[in-house]
Amino acid sequence: MKINGKIKLLIGVLVVAGCAFGGWRYYTAQQAAQQTTAIETAEVMRMDLKSTVSATGTLRPVNSVEVSSKITARIKSVLVKENDQVKAGQTVAILDGKDYEAKREQAQYKVTNTRAKYNRAAYLHSIGAKADTDLEDAQYDYDTAESSLGETESDLAETVITAPMDGVVVGEPQTAGTMAVQGTSNPTVIMRIADLSQKQIMAKVDETDIGKIAIGQQATFTVDAYTGKTFTARVSKISQTDVSNTWDTTSSSTSSSSSSSSASVIYYYVTLDVDDPDNVLLPAMTARVEINTSNKPDALAVPISALKTNNNGSYVLVVKDDGTTEERPVTTGIYSDEYVEILSGLEAGEKVSIAYKASSSSSSSSSKKSSSSGHPGGPPM
Repeated sequence: MKINGKIKLLIGVLVVAGCAFGGWRYYTAQQAAQQTTAIETAEVMRMDLKSTVSATGTLRPVNSVEVSSKITARIKSVLVKENDQVKAGQTVAILDGKDYEAKREQAQYKVTNTRAKYNRAAYLHSIGAKADTDLEDAQYDYDTAESSLGETESDLAETVITAPMDGVVVGEPQTAGTMAVQGTSNPTVIMRIADLSQKQIMAKVDETDIGKIAIGQQATFTVDAYTGKTFTARVSKISQTDVSNTWDTTSSSTSSSSSSSSASVIYYYVTLDVDDPDNVLLPAMTARVEINTSNKPDALAVPISALKTNNNGSYVLVVKDDGTTEERPVTTGIYSDEYVEILSGLEAGEKVSIAYKASSSSSSSSSKKSSSSGHPGGPPM
């Protein structure tokens, strides 16, 4: 009976141990399966990569002019309206010239009077009745009167306002009765004329990207007015100074804002010539531009989300056939919106880890999609 009791106890212990071992094997198998399925992979492949720089700008005509007056006078009539096509030299407005007509009549009378005096002085001088100085004085008065007459005639001619270029009247012109004030600093703009057949974008590019921009680069852009439609453009000019002109320390406005601008982002203007064969784009529209800075055909690439960094540089986690991972240093090239070029460290067909999903028992965390906008904004840590 004692032997049977011991056997039963031994059998019980073995059963408990077997159950515990089986449970441990099941648990470890489940954990291994979870580890294997938790790794999301992507294949290293070859593709055509395009690197772009994003910018926002404003559409404007290449050639435009503000029509103003060289004299101060009230507008008598405006002969064109908004959206009218005009030709260079065409009369577009007339100013009230009554005051200038009166000045011309006065100047003409003075010319007639001084001419008669000069003729008489010349005759008397020829017979010795007038001195040389008298003749010179008469000549001076006559020349001055002629000059004044020329000025009044020129002012009177300025009452007729003509278009300085071919184009379209942009915006509403001033109305009749408005006082047109001359001046070099703030003259009255009677109307604006623009050649809308040629347009440009003035885009603001971040200082971290300006070094990637070059004359002749192709670009695409969109505007809110035409959803789903993409337009093309080309880089034609790169500004050598930033938008705020912060480098000019002699400027009072610049020096007063230098402390605030030093902590802000510096932008540079990039001018792009626009292709608009249908002439549907309008001045002042906001353009969202993608400038193509680099093309790499048949480049070896991985998703940006696969790239990580440490103190030694960039690396990826290569996923082996058995599900284990290997930390592999890589050398990167250009970035696109979703992919990064791999110059060394990987071969086509290998698989890399791009994300890790925690098990249900682990705390969850949100992940953000990496976007380079055509430039290396820094790989994920």
